[in-house]
Amino acid sequence: MKVVLAYSGGLDTSIIIKWLKENYNARVIAMAADVGQEEELEGLEEKAISTGAEKIYIEDLKEEFVRDFIFPTLKAGALYEGKYLLGTAIARPVIAKRMVEIAEREGAQAIAHGCTGKGNDQVRFELTAKALNPELKVIAPWREWNITSREEAIDYAEKHNIPIPVTKEKPYSMDRNLWHISYEGGILEDTYREPDEDMFLLTNSPGSAPDEPLYLEIYFEKGIPLNINGKEYPPVELLRKLNKLAGLHGVGRADLVENRLVGMKSRGIYETPGGTVLFTAHRELESITLDRDTMHFKEVISPRYAQLVYYGQWFTTLRRALDSFIETIQERVTGTVRVKLFKGSCTVVGRKSENTLYREDLATFEKGELYDQKDAGGFINCFGLPLMVQGLLERKSKGDK
Repeated sequence: MKVVLAYSGGLDTSIIIKWLKENYNARVIAMAADVGQEEELEGLEEKAISTGAEKIYIEDLKEEFVRDFIFPTLKAGALYEGKYLLGTAIARPVIAKRMVEIAEREGAQAIAHGCTGKGNDQVRFELTAKALNPELKVIAPWREWNITSREEAIDYAEKHNIPIPVTKEKPYSMDRNLWHISYEGGILEDTYREPDEDMFLLTNSPGSAPDEPLYLEIYFEKGIPLNINGKEYPPVELLRKLNKLAGLHGVGRADLVENRLVGMKSRGIYETPGGTVLFTAHRELESITLDRDTMHFKEVISPRYAQLVYYGQWFTTLRRALDSFIETIQERVTGTVRVKLFKGSCTVVGRKSENTLYREDLATFEKGELYDQKDAGGFINCFGLPLMVQGLLERKSKGDK
């Protein structure tokens, strides 16, 4: 059997190559996706081959990741349970999509992943495979082998002389890409414990951030961020630039206990500096370019969109249908938002657009030409008619008693 393994070089996937060869007599083709892990990809090819992989693909998916997955999620305003900007969740479909493509190219019969049976990622990988090529077998070692903990996985690695990037003394897991870094497990499973400051890689502590605020102007065209302070950047470089600037000022940390798809609660610590700035600015630009009913309806579908991403349902008809709605309303979302970064906060201090629906001559408390305040009385009488009838009925009922 030929198997394409989603490979990161971390603890789980490092030992899975050996396990697949022992238990499936498999020819293993590793696939590492470059979605912005930076230094984590160094030495990956040598490590995969030395631990038993027949071949390794290191696929640069950064541009596709930002353009086709991050930006649609940004435009949708997707935020899971009010805090999570979906950095890990949105990376899985782009990785799994390329795995399926490589499996078809190599004539593989199966794909494999290192996701545990308790997590969300197993669902995200496998639903993508089912959608794109349901004939592929999926092998999930954590649901099959006798290893029951990270400590036992470390023991397995040491027994087989497999180098790993974690120790029993520091066993929390980390996932990094262009959009964020997530931390979970180990010491973080105590929901009352504050994370150690030296854990964070993308953001300064707000307390040690610069004492002077940084102002940025972010320009969007049809919901897509194109430049910072008047300078245009390609999508990947724009996000890297914002990560650096926002991270310097301590912006983008989140600590939440979330509801996993499989039913349990888990604690995650997230750093999403550039994403936090973009999400905040984009939402504010919509406040002046979208009409009331459209904005309110988007507020209904945004959590549902986030749920689809979190649940691994990217390749569904519903997600594509929601994208059609979102693309339509983003036609007007062009303009500039000015934000202030200071000591961990990202505050919007200005917004402007040629498509703005905000009219100073309507909003002003001074005399205006477009709005006759006398009209409000008739409107309130009509709008409040059901309440008036209800009130009359209740007063009559009380009088009868």
